Amino acid sequence: MHPLLVVMGVSGCGKSTLGEQIAQALGLEFLEGDLLHSARNIARMASGIALTDEDRREWLELLSDRLAQALRQHQGLVVSCSALKRVYRDILRRGAASLVFVHLTGDATLLATRAAQRPGHYMPASLLASQLKILEPPGADEHALTFDVAQPPKVIVDAVLVALRQGAPAP
Repeated sequence: MHPLLVVMGVSGCGKSTLGEQIAQALGLEFLEGDLLHSARNIARMASGIALTDEDRREWLELLSDRLAQALRQHQGLVVSCSALKRVYRDILRRGAASLVFVHLTGDATLLATRAAQRPGHYMPASLLASQLKILEPPGADEHALTFDVAQPPKVIVDAVLVALRQGAPAP
């Protein structure tokens, strides 16, 4: 099995932390999606300016290309990406149609606290509200596993592993 997963959610939900842990548990590469943002996008976010759909398009296409490459090479991959809207997830699925999303959710207060405690991250906690406003939770047809981040990371990682073993879609 060569699963392709995107760990998704708003700022501060733990995408990077959980993505790394899931990848390690599966013996897969982890790709920090934020590393593929353009310098312009990073500067905008660091200035407290929310990205538009157009700002995100090139970034999402780069991530989709990486997923497609992993699929072609019969390699699994875990990617962190906010993937806030269905249209964004549709772009990601162009690279791998049966992509599995791990949707991390949480109480707004908990998420704000976590976002504010990330030292050196360019994404200010002030943008959390804009992300929550545009978030479109995955639909039933989107192959998504949803977890509340109030749970310990190990519980979430173990649940993802169980879901994959029980047949969560994988290319």
